[in-house]
Amino acid sequence: MSYSTLSNGSKVTSAVAAVIEDAAGRVLLCRQAGGHQLWGLPGGKIRADESPVHAVIRDIREETGLETEVVELIGMYQLTGDGCGTATPDLFVHVFRGRLDGGGPSLNAPGRISGLSWHDLDALPEPLTATTRTAIADAAAARTGVIRELQRDAEPEVVEA
Repeated sequence: MSYSTLSNGSKVTSAVAAVIEDAAGRVLLCRQAGGHQLWGLPGGKIRADESPVHAVIRDIREETGLETEVVELIGMYQLTGDGCGTATPDLFVHVFRGRLDGGGPSLNAPGRISGLSWHDLDALPEPLTATTRTAIADAAAARTGVIRELQRDAEPEVVEA
């Protein structure tokens, strides 16, 4: 895991994600297996001595079984706040636009994610992570290279199986 410490002493976790659209313009989302079962973009934490590009390619391969072509950087998002009521470290996410090489994705990381599916931009599932919601909006508006600070959402209800 890649952690940094800010000048104010707070910890920051570095992560990556990708907005991947299919030919119909639907976006690929993953549902977290634990916790609040939020929907998010495929991706994960950056490992020590790993670049953000290599991390996003690795994480998407682990989650979907497919190779990803990184097209561009949509933006960098710093997620702050204690929306879940705990001292959660800030999260700094590099979000890329990606393209899958090959067939359809399959759920390859059932311990991390419980669902993997395509969604229309006007019918996204809830609850979404704040980073996912903002990055999808930036991607849909064809923005690149954005830098944003986001606040965590309030703790959602835990969905029962």
